[in-house]
Amino acid sequence: MAKQIQEILIDDLDGGEANETVAFAIDGTSYEIDLSDLNAKKLRDALSPFVQSARRPTAVAGRRRGGRGSQRAMTREKSSEIRAWAKAHGLPVSERGRIASSVVEQYEAAH
Repeated sequence: MAKQIQEILIDDLDGGEANETVAFAIDGTSYEIDLSDLNAKKLRDALSPFVQSARRPTAVAGRRRGGRGSQRAMTREKSSEIRAWAKAHGLPVSERGRIASSVVEQYEAAH
């Protein structure tokens, strides 16, 4: 048995037949809209002066997604050294988990 599946795009503005899906983003939100050739041209023409004056975003070196990033990633050995140093200096530090940034800063200032 043969099967044929046909996908027909409907213009999201006027309900007619669409020829393409146009992707764009503004204010950090991405959008897609199905448009006929005429409506796609209208959209591109309307955005053209803004696109011509705009710049593309550049990647920022060292930028991390999520997290606070204030405490550098450290090895287990360094974590052990900091914990031992903190205990020797009477600072509260847990046996496991993240070391408070204030403790790490004091350790780094002392070394």
